[in-house]
Amino acid sequence: MRLINFEIGGRQGIAVNDGDSFRGLTSDKARYPGDLSTLILSSEDLSDVGRRLLDEPVVELRAATLLPPVTRPRKILCVGLNYEDHLKEVGLKKPDYPEIFARFATSLIGHGAAIVRPPESDKLDYEAELAVVIGRGGRRIAKEAALNHVAGYSIFNDATLRDYQIRTPQWTVGKNFDRTGSFGPWLVTPNALPLGADGLRIQGRLNGQIVQESNTRFLIFNVASLIALLSTTMTLEPGDVIITGTPAGVGVSRSPKLFMQPGDVFEVEIEHMGTLSNPVADEVV
Repeated sequence: MRLINFEIGGRQGIAVNDGDSFRGLTSDKARYPGDLSTLILSSEDLSDVGRRLLDEPVVELRAATLLPPVTRPRKILCVGLNYEDHLKEVGLKKPDYPEIFARFATSLIGHGAAIVRPPESDKLDYEAELAVVIGRGGRRIAKEAALNHVAGYSIFNDATLRDYQIRTPQWTVGKNFDRTGSFGPWLVTPNALPLGADGLRIQGRLNGQIVQESNTRFLIFNVASLIALLSTTMTLEPGDVIITGTPAGVGVSRSPKLFMQPGDVFEVEIEHMGTLSNPVADEVV
């Protein structure tokens, strides 16, 4: 089941895919159940919400703005160096513990919105990634139970300003320019995917050209492992987002280097999940 957050005419809405279109409600309607963030925080059964929305009118998405599945997550925990082919291209060894850094909600945009290249840097890179949204919180979650804490999965482009990324030992600055974290287009409930979103082809395309291609089975730390490891140090909360890492093919590792330019379009496609697409534009200051 695919669920979207959207905005139309200044009103927020939620909708579910019926196979051919999306059906849902806006916030001015009596049966509006709330946006995805609210539903996740209140531990609603998203599959049940989706089934109810199937009885609602078709939403004209061409007139709507798609929002990230979770618009203001409390935590966005990103994992670096989590595919072996990416490790090889950057010349690093397989880690014993995942490389963790943070994103913040001010960096997020939805499907179709422009990824913004700031005037401070022209080294805007792409990273195709699987996103995990926590539905049930917890601390020291056992790996065997970890997938029971997932509300759903989505797609992410962890666009990065590479020169800012390496200015400090931590990567956070280069990962948090406003409007560089593309997230969506929808949330896919776990029952619509293989367990742990394992074994799914992931592909990144720049202007239609394949630049990244791998499979989530090659994650060094899979979804269950990441939830267990992260929850050892901190309480995971409903609505938290885990970004699981990118495969080989990033622009900074190519010769010549390949950075996104204004007018480009970057797409991330994950098997059985769909495609996240965003144009690139210079920031207007």
